[in-house]
Amino acid sequence: MTTYPPEPWYLGGELLVSAFRVPTKEVPHARLPDGRRPVRWGSHAIVGVAFVRYVAGGVLQYDELLVALPSLPGPRITIPLIWVDSPESRAGGRELWGIPKELADFTRSERPGRVQMSMGTTASIDASYGRRILPGMTQLPLTTLQTLEGRRTVSRNYAVGRVCALEASWTFDPAGPLGFLAGRSPFFSAAIRDASIIFGMDVQR
Repeated sequence: MTTYPPEPWYLGGELLVSAFRVPTKEVPHARLPDGRRPVRWGSHAIVGVAFVRYVAGGVLQYDELLVALPSLPGPRITIPLIWVDSPESRAGGRELWGIPKELADFTRSERPGRVQMSMGTTASIDASYGRRILPGMTQLPLTTLQTLEGRRTVSRNYAVGRVCALEASWTFDPAGPLGFLAGRSPFFSAAIRDASIIFGMDVQR
């Protein structure tokens, strides 16, 4: 049995986040919990995608790729697809908060002002950092609502960090699990840098 830290998890790192408009019928919204509907922009649903690196100083260090579906009423965020390179994160995410984490391998390279990250051929990002969007350190609520193996879980979580503009180019394998995003460009991207994340502060099961 894989062991993992007790909740809440205190993590530190960086999030590379983009938001896409996707025709609602093409979004895996069937994975939303019962009674939820995706946030829409016209006939399109809003879909968030993020590469995350959690670094030393938190309870775990690992890389992550996730898809986030904001849904109503609420609002809440449901994560239908997510991969990590940490068995401890996979086990804890599933058992504590109903997040369907799977294992995968990641690569990341950096040079001044630029970062590249990929998970095999499934998804990759080539991004350049811009100036700060919001002053100071910004607190962002990240409340998740998940249903996994018949269990419904609401977890109130927070991220605090420097929110910066991000010029991001994404590539998705059309035949992969994120093929519904292939050929699409985000309408918004941002980096949350020097972030502190608290996951599982207040959980309802």
